Amino acid sequence: MPETKKKRNLLLRMLAVFGLFILLGVLYILIVSRTSPPKITDKTALNWQREEPSPGFFTIKNNWFRKSKSGLYELYVEGQPFDRGIVNGKLSKELIQLQEDYFNDQINKMVPSKFYRHFLKYVIGWFNRDLDKYVSEEDKEEIYGISLSASDKFTYIGNNYQRILNYHAAHDIGHALQNLALVGCTSFGTWGSRSADGTMIIGRNFDFYVGDHFSENKIVSFEKPADGFKFMYVTWGGFIGVVSGMNEKGLTVTINAAKSDMPSGSATPVSLVAREILQYADNISGAMAIAKKRKMFVSESFLIGSAEDNKAVIIEKTPDSVGLYDPGGNEIICANHFQSKELGQLRSNQIQMRQSASEYRYNRMLELLAADKKNTVQKTLNILRDRAGLENTDIGMGNEKAVNQMIAHHSIIFEPQKKRVWVSTGPWQLGEFVCYDLEKVFSMNGMKTDREIMDSSLNLSADSFLLTDRFQLFLKYRKYKKEISEGKEINPDSLIATNPNYYQAYQMAGNEMFKEKRYEKAIYYYRLALSKEIATKVEENEIKNQIVKSEISLKPKAESLKLF
Repeated sequence: MPETKKKRNLLLRMLAVFGLFILLGVLYILIVSRTSPPKITDKTALNWQREEPSPGFFTIKNNWFRKSKSGLYELYVEGQPFDRGIVNGKLSKELIQLQEDYFNDQINKMVPSKFYRHFLKYVIGWFNRDLDKYVSEEDKEEIYGISLSASDKFTYIGNNYQRILNYHAAHDIGHALQNLALVGCTSFGTWGSRSADGTMIIGRNFDFYVGDHFSENKIVSFEKPADGFKFMYVTWGGFIGVVSGMNEKGLTVTINAAKSDMPSGSATPVSLVAREILQYADNISGAMAIAKKRKMFVSESFLIGSAEDNKAVIIEKTPDSVGLYDPGGNEIICANHFQSKELGQLRSNQIQMRQSASEYRYNRMLELLAADKKNTVQKTLNILRDRAGLENTDIGMGNEKAVNQMIAHHSIIFEPQKKRVWVSTGPWQLGEFVCYDLEKVFSMNGMKTDREIMDSSLNLSADSFLLTDRFQLFLKYRKYKKEISEGKEINPDSLIATNPNYYQAYQMAGNEMFKEKRYEKAIYYYRLALSKEIATKVEENEIKNQIVKSEISLKPKAESLKLF
């Protein structure tokens, strides 16, 4: 009995020590990940008040915010960094708070366990412990100004400044922790002999998906900073990073995720590197100089279009290296793998090409560009909306191997020499594309009365696909998919009928049958899935593993029959 008691006491002491280590670890993470806002000398902007000259049109001095009849929100801010942040926050505070609601709702769906979400909070806190050291003072001041308009209901995650700053690394963190190309985008450009009028045309799909609501309130932001060039970019509430944009010099930046190894700590978020390029570079060499000096913790491709150079290149960057891909001709394509001589032969990049949808999508782009000898803005739009596979095969709606994956947050077209940009309206890239002339918008120097700033005579029409029965079937497919994620029962054949050439429809049908222990039926659907065009090697292996599991589950039944 004394021996048992001694063992129990020893176990309790060990548990107490273990618990103490965990507590000390959590406290350490909380201390080292605590981020203090920058010190602001002139806080005059805190006293500025938002005015509403007409319903839905808000102003602060020359700055303004409105919702266009196109459905896009439009924002104009100018001045010093902290002032711009304050103005941005006060003008668009409803969208900032709404976007954080949507973002956290999606996180809760993706990570339903409250315990695991809290665990991830500490992991991310540790990972981002030095984030502010890699962000410029200018960006920190602007982010701090915005954070003063953020909601107070998420303080359990971190203070407002810390949260808004960390959201700028959300793409990078998701990329690093899961090694997923969450931004599986496609971008391309033509110029010279490949464009109908010889000038440059650049198009891109930003295929970033964190729930339907996240894409609803896109902001076309026009910024006139006290230092650097004026520029526009497509964004969302509270986010000053750039994923697609163009400056007054006709320099464009779009980003595409690439295969990354697991990093050891934080560095400059990709979107803030892109923003710095847009604000301070007027040509390719200027963009390259900025990219070289910034340390990043994930791998990324920056497609840079330059009116001054009359060409586009891709700056490819890993945490350790940088490469430059110049096609040497009059067209360029960027998917999710590297092409430069410096980085193209990396083992991680070769794996990405073999196992992801990137190379297939790249080859589809080659087909589409070859079919149009002289590119135009309208032809660029047609390519961005293309839903087919190689040789125009039907690979199902929503396939990651298609240029149009039917998930785009936004799609955009630039004419750098003409300072024109077209931004998509929903759904995805199927709605009308709205045209903005940067020179006209910035020459206004603010706006006091509400009016449309788009050049409606140059708008591009919505896709006629929206009027088809097939589009309605795709919406029904998405509805079934949502119901499955919510644990509702669906008829597998009804699901498949909505998207009969898409492997995921059969995969989900197989999963439903597997859950119901109808293994022969599950195998039937899984084998049909394997006969379709599967986007990634990981998914193909998942389906094959499910077939093996189903076959193993059938064996006991078959062997029990031998006894009779």
